[in-house]
Amino acid sequence: MVLGQALKNAFIPIITLSGDEAISTLNGAVVVETVFAWPGIGLLIVSAVTNRDLPLIEALVFVVAIMIIVTNLLVDLTYSYLDPRVRYG
Repeated sequence: MVLGQALKNAFIPIITLSGDEAISTLNGAVVVETVFAWPGIGLLIVSAVTNRDLPLIEALVFVVAIMIIVTNLLVDLTYSYLDPRVRYG
């Protein structure tokens, strides 16, 4: 009983760090994909900036922003599931 209650409260910081690390993975993707010449969103960002392809840069910024927003939304929904005392609004 106590273990189940304690684990729910203990998972809040872990969920926060997991969301931050998921977002930070995008930053690492740019470096890894550029160094190893792997095709992906990181290499696409670098090539778009190099070629000054403004519509592609705008689209990629939009896609990355949506990925960050969705990740933060999932973290917030997980908070409210783990700890019902957390209320938004």
